[in-house]
Amino acid sequence: MQNHEHISHSVKLAMEQYFRDLDGETPTAVYDMVLACVEKPLIEVVLVHTQGNQTRAAELLGLNRNTLRKKMKAYSLI
Repeated sequence: MQNHEHISHSVKLAMEQYFRDLDGETPTAVYDMVLACVEKPLIEVVLVHTQGNQTRAAELLGLNRNTLRKKMKAYSLI
């Protein structure tokens, strides 16, 4: 299994468990919830990988550096 397939599979398993755990409740804003759950740790790991180099982290993430900084501020990472 390639790395991106592993990530995809992990998300699929987590989402299947999420829906099983709802116990009859109706989910809302699932897309936004998943992005919020994934985005912060993604940014944290990429920043560690780049030893805090925000320019390089933004490049790896495919983001503008200012967008990365805005997200870092939103997640209290700066």
